[in-house]
Amino acid sequence: MRLDVPLEPDADEARRLLEEELRSPEYAAASPTAFDRAADAVREWLADLFSGGAGLPAPTLLLVGAVIVAGVVIALLLVYGMPRLRRRATDGGSGVLGADDRRSAARLRRAAADAAGRGDWDTAVIEAFRGLARGLDERTVLTLLPGTTAHRVADGAAPAFPGLADRLVAAADAFERVRYGGGHADPADYAAVRDLDAELVRRTPAGLAEAGS
Repeated sequence: MRLDVPLEPDADEARRLLEEELRSPEYAAASPTAFDRAADAVREWLADLFSGGAGLPAPTLLLVGAVIVAGVVIALLLVYGMPRLRRRATDGGSGVLGADDRRSAARLRRAAADAAGRGDWDTAVIEAFRGLARGLDERTVLTLLPGTTAHRVADGAAPAFPGLADRLVAAADAFERVRYGGGHADPADYAAVRDLDAELVRRTPAGLAEAGS
């Protein structure tokens, strides 16, 4: 019986057979990629560096390690940033009103109503709460500063309007959720803030009522 492949191939035949075998898909899939080779090179360099192979003293190795870690951290920050800082930079802080927002309560209420009219409930809630807060400031119930948060407004107004503390907190929650929490408002949210503002306007603050009696 004739065999196609010699049982003991010579050197040229063995090399040809090996080359054909290495060209098979199985070997190609198993071969390392360029990324794998680069990662291996970096790992080997770091291992050699920290094992003293580079001939550097320990303090220098620690410094090099710290620089590498700092570089990685900086690279991550450049790529991904810091969401909290980006959000504050975009929104101008976490206050109800920005430093340059001098609109009156009446203008803020109109802006809220306009937003509600076009179905922009997020803006409607934000502007309605701002109108509420500015109205309290105009009545000297509290002092509204650029950094005053929604919950500080609620806490400051609650003693002057007994019985409305829960609604004030709920309105502040709605503002914070929409403005800074990535949430969205609906018509009920806007109506709650608008109606609370109207109720505050109708009522006389507790301190003023006692002074006038």
